[in-house]
Amino acid sequence: MRRVVITGLGVVAPNGVGKEAFWNACLHGKSGIDKIETFDASNHPVRIAGEVRKFDVAPFLPDEQRKSLKVMSRASRFALGAAALAVRDSGLDLQKENPEQIGVVMGAGLVPIETSELAPALSEACDENGRFDPRLLSKNGDSVVFPLWLLKHLPNMAAAHVSMAFNAQGPNNTITTACVAGTQAIGEGFRLVERGDAEIVLAGGADSRLEPLLILAYAAMGALSRSDRPPEEVSRPYDRLRDGFVMGEGAGVLVLEELERAKARGATIYAEVLGFGSSFDAYSLTKPEPEARGAARAIREALREARIDHRDVDYINAHGTSTRLNDQMETVAIKRVFGEGAVQVPLSSIKSMIGHLIGAAGAVEAVALAMSLHENAIPPTINLTNPDPQCDLDYVPQTARELPIRTAVSTSFGFGGQNGALVMRKFVA
Repeated sequence: MRRVVITGLGVVAPNGVGKEAFWNACLHGKSGIDKIETFDASNHPVRIAGEVRKFDVAPFLPDEQRKSLKVMSRASRFALGAAALAVRDSGLDLQKENPEQIGVVMGAGLVPIETSELAPALSEACDENGRFDPRLLSKNGDSVVFPLWLLKHLPNMAAAHVSMAFNAQGPNNTITTACVAGTQAIGEGFRLVERGDAEIVLAGGADSRLEPLLILAYAAMGALSRSDRPPEEVSRPYDRLRDGFVMGEGAGVLVLEELERAKARGATIYAEVLGFGSSFDAYSLTKPEPEARGAARAIREALREARIDHRDVDYINAHGTSTRLNDQMETVAIKRVFGEGAVQVPLSSIKSMIGHLIGAAGAVEAVALAMSLHENAIPPTINLTNPDPQCDLDYVPQTARELPIRTAVSTSFGFGGQNGALVMRKFVA
């Protein structure tokens, strides 16, 4: 099996666009959570989110692809921006590479239907008494719906737009495993390069669910915080006063490359990917299995593939959603894997600063983990001021920590019982 390294990092996040801005914000505990501006949320039960503001994808697009902007969802725009930033960071000139050896794997989720786009058509389909009559939808033929409207809402479109932008003709996959999608996409991309199915893979995740109906749906489920604290203080993983997660949006993309070719071209190597593990709880569609057997199994599988003993792990970039059940379950999982040594392993959650990016969460967190390994620094879990007695590990509260890090883990857990974990190691020439 070939060794796989990370040679480029791209991120579009609520607290920073681009590797430098994002990483600097994370180290300084800068939150990107604020009042929602994407739509009028003044009458919603939840009015805050980790929102990416004033992002323009056009500068990242080849001229011939700019016409596709009209069929790009918000998540696809973030994906393309993050991929372009990652490629630029890698120093690769993909036009000089064999396009059949360039792959793309993206984590994705629900693509919200923007109801405002359909409002005129639905309005025209009401009779004189204001009642909806589906027979009237076709009174103007197909003109009531933009002919390519559907393309904006297919989950594989993020990977498709990225592939077209860089003429990537190799393996192309979309992973839709809820909150684990970004982590799983990187794991699958790692294996494509490892087994020789591609020389270069752009792997990551993109998501945006800042849409009125979806925010209402998550709120009705009881998943979102309804705290009246200042927005930047609401996401508080492992804190006794946490009451739900904050929705976020964005994208993260890693350039994965075979080690020898990366060394031959003098690439900056942020970290080496050593292993990936995944599992399923088979317990509940909405609740994590409280004994954390599935979550622990995913971490163990990643360590097994990496051939790393749990005692050699220096840091965990945790899932840490700020929900009562997840944070407790993750604490149990880490104790299952690391035993008595669990209390000595620092872990932290950047969701405290950016919210939960769902399908993009694991990818953006993988960018942060690669930077931690490269820079020997751990971003903090901000807002952790009232420790939960049931969450009794070292969560690096409030302030970043400088620490020699050789081997690290990133964890992700999602609705349906999905679990995933990645193992990375600092690259030493």
